[in-house]
Amino acid sequence: MPDIRNMTMNFGPQHPAAHGVLRLVLEMDGEVIERADPHIGLLHRGTEKLAENKPYNQSIGYMDRLDYVSMMCNEHAYVLAIEKLIGVEPPVRAQYIRVMFDEITRILNHLMWLGAHGLDIGAMTVFLYCFREREDLMDCYEAVSGTRMHATYYRPGGVYRDLPEQMPQYQPSKWRSAKDINALNENRSGTLLDFIDDFVKRFPACVDEYETLLTDNRIWKQRTVDVGIVSPERALALGFTGPMLRGSGIPWDLRKKQPYEVYNELEFDIPLGVTGDCYDRYLVRIEEMRQSAKIIQQCVDWLKVNPGPVIVDDPKLVAPDRSSMKGDMESLIHHFKLFTEGYCVPEGEVYSAIEHPKGEFGIYLVSDGANKPYRVKARASGFAHLAAMNEMVKGHMLSDVVAVIGTMDIVFGEIDR
Repeated sequence: MPDIRNMTMNFGPQHPAAHGVLRLVLEMDGEVIERADPHIGLLHRGTEKLAENKPYNQSIGYMDRLDYVSMMCNEHAYVLAIEKLIGVEPPVRAQYIRVMFDEITRILNHLMWLGAHGLDIGAMTVFLYCFREREDLMDCYEAVSGTRMHATYYRPGGVYRDLPEQMPQYQPSKWRSAKDINALNENRSGTLLDFIDDFVKRFPACVDEYETLLTDNRIWKQRTVDVGIVSPERALALGFTGPMLRGSGIPWDLRKKQPYEVYNELEFDIPLGVTGDCYDRYLVRIEEMRQSAKIIQQCVDWLKVNPGPVIVDDPKLVAPDRSSMKGDMESLIHHFKLFTEGYCVPEGEVYSAIEHPKGEFGIYLVSDGANKPYRVKARASGFAHLAAMNEMVKGHMLSDVVAVIGTMDIVFGEIDR
């Protein structure tokens, strides 16, 4: 009899479908996977330890760089934790702005996921379609914060500044005719809210286009239906959250179950899967994009008719504006102290969680009364999902590993931290 032995192989970190920095050690019997062992830590930057050595406000930018596809959502959990410890509630307008940008971020995340997941499995066109819409949302990030990705827009007590009255416009260039420039600037002639309003009105038609490409595509279904099935009981036991949990049919969403900000005043539905396979999780995220557009529309309608402050009026917590800082000695002192030593947070510990695009993202914060946290711990939603890799791919073929990694929507910034 020939001696048949299992083969061990590395899937990544250089494999394009390993999303950059995953090293997966696979034990294979021919083409069938017997065991999968994820090796992480190749993107470890010591974010939590860095945050413990800086004043509170100086760590908001680190949060953007955890899950670098869901920037403002990470900030939100961190800022909420600080607010709970201090006992501050942001103005209602700031809460609506936060919810609106949380949902813009959710759509940004799901577009990135859909494009990358499609590309992994072999659907190339959908990637280009998704990035077309991502550009508009990146412009919204840039309009409020000055940067397309790492916004650092949320602050304890509210948001950095109010929404701009004018959208940046495309300028004439030798590559575009005047007619092209006018067409590009057509929906940018008003405020940021007008631009977002225009986006959410045309976005459902874009989602229909993605579905036309994929939902009934027989190759897409062959690659995703009945692949990586997770039962509702196992999904709970494995610590799944977000679309991974809802794809298995469990209606758990922190926006409904433990509402924060103004989510309890908004109307939206929680999409659920039935079989808990890759295809169901795809359908859940597609529907989530539609629901996010619905939430953004409600926020835009409210913000258009309700002006007001967007950050608390507390000079110990919030920097004075430039004009008063340059003309008033007290403001200059507050400004100097805020940007050198920050503010002290009362002793205590808090866990603050939000419904992140990938699941439950939480920040555990311990304060010893100083101007920097004693302990910061991020609860990354993707960590629990990656830990279930062995269970999800066992018995599947090598090509199915790609589909399972894609359906998890993993970003290693938050897993390795």
